[in-house]
Amino acid sequence: MLTTAAAAAWLYLLVLHGGYWRTSHRLPPEAHGQLPSVTVVIPARNEAEMLPACLPSLLRQDYSGRLRVIVVDDDSSDGTATVAAGLQSAAPDPPAAGLHAAGLHGAGLHAAGLHGAELTVIATRPTPPGWAGKVWAMAEGVRAAGPEAEYILFTDADIAYAPGTVARLAGCAAAGDFAMVSQMALLRTASRWEKVLIPAFVYFFAQLYPFARISRPRARTAAAAGGCMLVRADALAAAGGLSRISGARIDDVALGKLLKRAGGRCWLGLTTDVTSERPYGRLADIWNMVARSAYTQLHYSLAATAAVVVGLAWLYLLPPAAAIAGLVTLGTGPAPRASDTASWLAGAGLAGWLVMAVTYLPMLRLYRLSPLRAPSLPLIAALYATMTADSALRHLRGRGGEWKGRLIQPPASRSV
Repeated sequence: MLTTAAAAAWLYLLVLHGGYWRTSHRLPPEAHGQLPSVTVVIPARNEAEMLPACLPSLLRQDYSGRLRVIVVDDDSSDGTATVAAGLQSAAPDPPAAGLHAAGLHGAGLHAAGLHGAELTVIATRPTPPGWAGKVWAMAEGVRAAGPEAEYILFTDADIAYAPGTVARLAGCAAAGDFAMVSQMALLRTASRWEKVLIPAFVYFFAQLYPFARISRPRARTAAAAGGCMLVRADALAAAGGLSRISGARIDDVALGKLLKRAGGRCWLGLTTDVTSERPYGRLADIWNMVARSAYTQLHYSLAATAAVVVGLAWLYLLPPAAAIAGLVTLGTGPAPRASDTASWLAGAGLAGWLVMAVTYLPMLRLYRLSPLRAPSLPLIAALYATMTADSALRHLRGRGGEWKGRLIQPPASRSV
């Protein structure tokens, strides 16, 4: 019965769950003509190593409108601000354009980049009580952008942009009158563990938040991908600003919900033009990334955590286990009645396992990995279920949500 239900669930996911497994949900058509002004906000905490690999890709964007890039140094201890301020040389500047002191609370540095792009580096003021550090850094960037910013591109220090990407994002947002256009960055898959676990990470995210449903105005599903979120400034202000999600530990999902609940049109899709350069070379690196936020995503609920772990076991592990058990039973030559049961068990299990593998194939193709990896999705799901359980254990032991030297505590009250 449970195996049959799992196979039926996979048929539902294949046909009726927003086409979450498809990777063809890409940017809608762009507007032509004058592009709006865009201010890029990059919260950066101890990112001196990543910025040289990624920030120049933004400074080199060929953008016909006004393009500003604001790096918000979030109390770094590795010289992030100095590294960022020195990267104006990565984008060929006019000879007269050099680095000069600005006046944003005495902590701003500006540089002119290609086609008039501007680089500004600021330091955050002390984080107020009740604010998550990253959301506060984002708010400081919005504050520095000022009222003239039409669109704000929230991105991360490890994200690189292909030439022309910002223009395509802004053109799409203007054409569709979107409050937010977000793209899921193509994550790094160089190491063995990245190849095993990273495509599944995106697959599970899309299963939880089907991109096509997010893009439907009447659908309740809302989320975003934090590496690339282009937000219309007036829509953010009308929704109450970042103060409405001040305590959010998963800021991208919270921001997507905030804007969509305020009536804004939102869009989320996949791309190969926005890439994450952050390496996760070891299993421990990916494990810590997931364990840091999984319990937060489940609203610090042990009941929800247990339900997710059991649900993953039922949906992903039961079909292959039933298929193997049924085939083994048939191979031992059981009695006729037992043979009927074993045949049904093997058939239902294989059907669920096959559909599961088929839904994973497009993601493997997107990441240019062998389709032979698809049947291993149950084992990958088992690893993620274990990471989720470990996330709850870490929080119960007082070590949950640790990130770059900060121990992130559960908010006193839930944010959007």
